[in-house]
Amino acid sequence: MKDVYLFSGFLGSGKTSMLTDVIRQLKEKGLKPAVIMNELGKLPFDSQAVEEDVPLKEMLEGCICCSGAEKTEAQIQSLLLDSEFDVLIIETTGAAHPVEALDAVYSPIFAEQLHVKGIVTVADSKLWLHRDTLTPQVRTLFMEQIRHAHLLLANKTDLLSEAEQAQVVYELQGFNPHAFILQTTNGRVPYHLLENLSATVKIDKQYIEKTPIASMHLGSRLVEFEDVHFTQEQIEEWVRGLPDTVYRMKGYVPIEGVKNPMLFQYAYGMVQWLPEFIKMPAKLVLIGENIGSVHVIGID
Repeated sequence: MKDVYLFSGFLGSGKTSMLTDVIRQLKEKGLKPAVIMNELGKLPFDSQAVEEDVPLKEMLEGCICCSGAEKTEAQIQSLLLDSEFDVLIIETTGAAHPVEALDAVYSPIFAEQLHVKGIVTVADSKLWLHRDTLTPQVRTLFMEQIRHAHLLLANKTDLLSEAEQAQVVYELQGFNPHAFILQTTNGRVPYHLLENLSATVKIDKQYIEKTPIASMHLGSRLVEFEDVHFTQEQIEEWVRGLPDTVYRMKGYVPIEGVKNPMLFQYAYGMVQWLPEFIKMPAKLVLIGENIGSVHVIGID
């Protein structure tokens, strides 16, 4: 299993500084990092911060959270086939929504090879205090990146007074009580805090492992179907009964009378079915909040 971290944060928050420092710490521990960087422009400015001996995949002129989802899967697949690494870090563009970014990482094809440890969000502390000056759309994205973090860095604390620092931590704790909050300068985070994260609930046809619900916020769940078939109507009825906290699902579902498991995708309440012409593994990935407590058809 390869550990995977999603580095999130608004433009100019300090993600790249955190990335370079985490790479340094990984190397000191004898671990091999790999990096996927997502940038909106044509030139890979941030990627120059990654040393040449670190496997690097770049995605330019596209957001990892929209049209880049398939590209991200291809990049991960390429890294798994061609590179030796222990830890994968995906640095998202500052315009990426955490749920969409997390969705881009998951593919039932290689889900069992990856352990998504969590979303690490770098928040500009000064910008948090002045968030009301942002346009509504930008402020919403800024807040969503913070709300869905598993580990939250209140960065650039050196620019604040002690009273302002205390205010930032107090407000962030109230806004995202699930995340561990660390006050930082230059995005420096001890690696042991990353190691302690876990955003994945692993459940197979029996029951392998379940992360305690209390520790979960935004996370994922991998389900494997074995010796069971459904009708499309059964699946869609199950979907209608799911809580609103299930944001995404994708995978391959065995359907009665159909030779190969069908590609199934769910987002924003909409279901999509597509036939598969080769036999894909009957696995489904769910993404949402407190996902371990969600009833899964044919499993729970």
